[in-house]
Amino acid sequence: MKKTIITVLGKDKVGIIAKVCVYLSQNSINILDIAQTIVDGYFNMMMVVDTSTATKDHVMIADELSDIGDELGVQIKAQQEEIFDMMHRL
Repeated sequence: MKKTIITVLGKDKVGIIAKVCVYLSQNSINILDIAQTIVDGYFNMMMVVDTSTATKDHVMIADELSDIGDELGVQIKAQQEEIFDMMHRL
């Protein structure tokens, strides 16, 4: 399994989850876990996904998700699990 951590942050609006999930589905990326909250109008979501069957490489996925974030007015980041773990170690 090849895990990627996707984070989404920005002003809440209709369609954020739908747009991200449609992209993941179209690229054969399975959602393993998802958590989202809205605090005072700000949307925050974290997803753990399996990219082992993805139709694109990590760089392309991260770039395209970032572009979707730009369209929606939110920030979307995709980090491979190993890098995410290294950056967030105590």
